[in-house]
Amino acid sequence: MAETLAAPPPVDDRSSRSLGTRRARRRYWAVLSVLILLAAGFAFGLLAWDNPMPFGTSGFWRIAELRATNIVVMAIVAICQATATVSFQTVANNRIVTPSIMGFESLYVAVQTSAVYFLGAAGVIALQGLPQFLLQIALMVAFALALYGWLLSGRYANLQIMLLIGIIIGGGLGSIATFMQRLLTPSEFDVLAARLFGNISNAHTEYLPVAIPLCLVPAALLWLNARRLNIVSLGREASIGLGLNHRAELMKVLFLVSVLMAVSTALVGPMTFLGFLVATLAYQFADSYDHRLVFPVAALTCFVVLSGAYFIIRNVFYAHGVVSIVIELVGGAVFLFVILRKGRL
Repeated sequence: MAETLAAPPPVDDRSSRSLGTRRARRRYWAVLSVLILLAAGFAFGLLAWDNPMPFGTSGFWRIAELRATNIVVMAIVAICQATATVSFQTVANNRIVTPSIMGFESLYVAVQTSAVYFLGAAGVIALQGLPQFLLQIALMVAFALALYGWLLSGRYANLQIMLLIGIIIGGGLGSIATFMQRLLTPSEFDVLAARLFGNISNAHTEYLPVAIPLCLVPAALLWLNARRLNIVSLGREASIGLGLNHRAELMKVLFLVSVLMAVSTALVGPMTFLGFLVATLAYQFADSYDHRLVFPVAALTCFVVLSGAYFIIRNVFYAHGVVSIVIELVGGAVFLFVILRKGRL
């Protein structure tokens, strides 16, 4: 008599999903822990490396306190760039476009170039200080709100048209700035060039009391709004079908994004591909579409990229002033790789 084969035990779908969820959660916290350790290590390295005073002495802490300003500036830029880029890509429903495409950095370059062109080399000095910092933020936010309010509240409201017009306006501002730069004297151009590259040393201590709340408040609001961003990422039709006021949500997110990008650009200057680089890495590291999980990973990744690049290039290769150029080079290479792999924008 032939033996009957025993039937395989039934598969419990709920237990397999629960196991997958636990694995994903463990992987996420492992990645987050590694990023926190790297961020703390690079921050401590920037404070303590090559410090001429013995560790723990009052002189050591005085020097570390002076260096701590750069750490705070890096943290502000990391939160602004990472949170703004992830949020902007969500509302644009595109993983390639970034807030820089809307002309923020072109406006910054135009303002700096106009100051030197009309006021001479003394224009850069005249445009330094807290009033100048607040003026640049106000101009960038007003520019963004005018663009968003005009293009998203009209009869033919379309996010793609807004992106296209933003590119055109940014290109126009860049052309005007380039024309004025060609009319400058060599000495004036040298003074201007130092302001046109993203550099942590561009920030001043007097900016921080204003920059910190302007960074933390919009970033916190976007994180608290993460559930709505998850719905917005599904698309306009799906968002409206789920009862979300898509246009109002779009305007709110774009306003907060414009504040974050204005603070970052006015504080340290333009960093075109930094946001794209860290947003691309954050989605890979977090392995999730939940913005509550993506935002912390993106901010930590951005801080690790900034602080790690500054530490290695300045303390290992002893090269000053090229950190932002290296970051832009790597970010641009990743941008081209993603476009070539996807085959579309």
